[in-house]
Amino acid sequence: MAVPPPSRHMTLPDAKAALRSELRARRRAFVRAGDVPPIALPEFLAAHIAEGTMVAGYLPQRFEADPHAMMAQCRLLGARLALPHVTAMGQSMRFLCWRPDDPLETNALGIAQPLADAPEATPDVILTPLIGFDDQLNRLGQGGGFYDRAFAAHRHALRIGVAWSVQQIDGVPVEPWDMPLHAVITEREAIRGDGI
Repeated sequence: MAVPPPSRHMTLPDAKAALRSELRARRRAFVRAGDVPPIALPEFLAAHIAEGTMVAGYLPQRFEADPHAMMAQCRLLGARLALPHVTAMGQSMRFLCWRPDDPLETNALGIAQPLADAPEATPDVILTPLIGFDDQLNRLGQGGGFYDRAFAAHRHALRIGVAWSVQQIDGVPVEPWDMPLHAVITEREAIRGDGI
């Protein structure tokens, strides 16, 4: 899917907002069509998981690709898990340690997250949701900047997008602060960058 360039009347933020709306509809239709397969942990990423590796995942919402199968496979390889923790819009997102049987709370954005007193985690791998991606591994997120700030704070971590294949587009409009992903994993394939 080609991204229309911003016109005289449409700014880059407006173009990104229109693209987000279109891709959310595409993602919703894909999931509602049913029979959505789990997304498995690819071998190249499993090679980066060892005893004690900290993997930051997420709990999917609004038809996001579900990383649960990947997170479970990481745990079997000895990884520890973390989830995002957000207190308010515009604030930095932290990652807090989490196990599948731990209690959760709902934050101000309506997202389930670990309790605020859970230990803070420094992720080695960040599994990230997204709205859209391209073959250059650019990511179009929700627009709140949470993951952009997390990527900047954890530059050493592998940035792994988790998506449905229908979310791939020809070109994601990028801003100067955007950091490309190291890989994107879908139900069909894994698209890897150089060096991973």
